[in-house]
Amino acid sequence: MKNVFLTGAFLVLTQWYSSQTFDNQAHRGGKSLYPENTIPAMKNALKMNVTTLEMDLAITKDKKVILSHDAFLSPELITKPDGTYIPKDSGFYYKIYDMSYAKIQTFDVGSKKLDRYPDQKKMKVQKPLFEDVIDACEAYSRELKRPLPFYNIETKTRPFSDNIFHPEPKEFVDLMMKIIVKKGIQDRVIIQSFDPRTLEIIHKEYPKVMTALLVEKVDDKKIVQQQAHFENIPADKFKEYPNHLNGVAGDMKFLSFIPTIYSPDHTLVTSKLVQECHALGMKVIPWTVNTKERLKELKDMGIDGVISDDPRIFE
Repeated sequence: MKNVFLTGAFLVLTQWYSSQTFDNQAHRGGKSLYPENTIPAMKNALKMNVTTLEMDLAITKDKKVILSHDAFLSPELITKPDGTYIPKDSGFYYKIYDMSYAKIQTFDVGSKKLDRYPDQKKMKVQKPLFEDVIDACEAYSRELKRPLPFYNIETKTRPFSDNIFHPEPKEFVDLMMKIIVKKGIQDRVIIQSFDPRTLEIIHKEYPKVMTALLVEKVDDKKIVQQQAHFENIPADKFKEYPNHLNGVAGDMKFLSFIPTIYSPDHTLVTSKLVQECHALGMKVIPWTVNTKERLKELKDMGIDGVISDDPRIFE
């Protein structure tokens, strides 16, 4: 009886999400206002008109799941334990997958001033464990007496960086989903990725969990730029994910199923694209939309939500 109830509750919440008219997502917790992918950022977003907390995951050397957009400690964001900055071109030397969680905790991700985000509140803060973020957000939502949030979680994997920046997709998904299931939030989770392999695993092993295909426009020049950072990786590996060169239909060829959401760079969105996605049963939630003017333009095209650095555009 308990399993029947849980399955029913799961379906009700998933259907509720699907029926929502618009999904306001705080990109990395709303990095225009607080240091990205941190607990303070997520808690701040919960006080605003946000439906979903968007975040990125990385895996440490000791198999801890943490929040991080970059697979390395970014020179743009990070302050070293001695208070100095990471040299601009040496971020790849600080690969998260090569570092223990304890070591990563000695680096500050919130004190460095960012010219691109002049309103971002500065504070000393570290990259958090994924499970700690969930605990903090669930508790804070209840304290605020607001609806529990949805979580849009990106698996930071690519075919060309397996076992370099991250484990292979199956291990990544297993580590992530173990926490999601343990915390009981699988009915409020969207798993998003540029890497179709992780979405295929989710679809096969957790068919009720919502998925989002992330899409950017990738040409030969960008592929060459990516290849420059890796040695001995076959060129074909850099073409094993959607590139939007052949539109929505071309992107769908990378998957064996239709995901819940098609999530493109907002500059790719047209009314025709939205219509194509809706005809396939997908919602359209573009990234990264940071002005009210652009938000209105996209809403007029019929999108279903946006991912924004600045949750103030939702007010």
